[in-house]
Amino acid sequence: MSASGPLRVAMVSMHTSPTAVAGRGDAGGMNVATLSTAMELARRGATVDLLTRAVGPAQSRTIAPGVTLHEVEAGPIGPLPKDRLAEVVDEFGEAVAVLTGRSAARYDIIHAHYWLSGLAVLPVALELGIPLVESFHTVAALTNATLRAGQPGQPVEPVEPERRVMTEMFLAHQASAIVAGSAAEATALIDLARAPADKIWVVPPGVDLELFRPGLPPDDSGSRFRDALHIAPARPILAVVGRIQPLKDQELAIRALALLPDERPVLVIAGEPTPGEEKYRDRLSALADELGIGDDVRFVGALGRGEVAELFAAASLTVIPSRVETFGLVALESAASGTPVVAFHGSGLVESVADGTSGVLVRSREAEDWARVIARLLNDRHALAELSLTARHHAEAFSWAATATSLLGVYASLRR
Repeated sequence: MSASGPLRVAMVSMHTSPTAVAGRGDAGGMNVATLSTAMELARRGATVDLLTRAVGPAQSRTIAPGVTLHEVEAGPIGPLPKDRLAEVVDEFGEAVAVLTGRSAARYDIIHAHYWLSGLAVLPVALELGIPLVESFHTVAALTNATLRAGQPGQPVEPVEPERRVMTEMFLAHQASAIVAGSAAEATALIDLARAPADKIWVVPPGVDLELFRPGLPPDDSGSRFRDALHIAPARPILAVVGRIQPLKDQELAIRALALLPDERPVLVIAGEPTPGEEKYRDRLSALADELGIGDDVRFVGALGRGEVAELFAAASLTVIPSRVETFGLVALESAASGTPVVAFHGSGLVESVADGTSGVLVRSREAEDWARVIARLLNDRHALAELSLTARHHAEAFSWAATATSLLGVYASLRR
């Protein structure tokens, strides 16, 4: 491997394609981050191959200059539940080895996203002597610890299996470098996954400041979104964006809405249930009806990137009640849109939300406290306008260009 010449990177996302719609299936912020970073690396002269498991016939296609998506066959055709993907890790890794072994596809860096990807391609990296960069995106031990902390005195079944916890600890030692999205994630990796501190680089994700921006003409974004959902022009919208699952705790947002005055906002929940959590989505709908606010809660499914930008443009506030986030990309996109955020004071949200600048961090998980904060912001138009302005300024400190530049520094250190 030469330390000179154009950089060639394999970005591996085995369990979900970087091109998948965020909020659908297992796709989320990781998909957005992987694709956005790849595009920025390519703009800087790198050649990036995105490797993912094919759910149909294997194929390759160029999605941007310098960025090619390779869908690799592994296991049966069609989607697999996440708890079965470990069964095809070896087959996926072998297919990647075949691709990587071709002289034209020789990589300088393999960057694995999520633990399954790291497990699949670690043997390839070791066999060919290629540095392996690992981005976990979520830390299993942190998720389990958060659940236990939320249920003091009660036994809690870990949501993440022991195999994943142990594999993340193994990968943390085997990888050449680890990229964390926040200091909170880095701390969790050191304390809970026993990751060597000298391997960890903190590289925050960015935000598309052109797509997510304030001041979009009402007839171009906000009113069109309102018209589609039959929401009156003067009625505030609260946006909740992300996959529907207990860890995201959309239930808290619904309970807070029910405590607001009768002329309450409309809560728009954008996202689909994570596979296996369909009953949770049904429980949320039933809860809204039970609380008498069924007409005030709108489930709109997963939205494309442009549609998410429209939602933020139409919303007065974005609510992020997640129990744990390694960073909180939604908070950054909302702030870039000039839409302040009300989020839980914990994990990576403390870094993606500037308390009092891009939104308000709530330290409790009591619906009454969330309702109080939301009502205060909605009732003070001047304060909300000021917060909208400073939210945009906060987001402008983050960009995918900065993320890519930092990653190039990580890669360069390993190539040396």
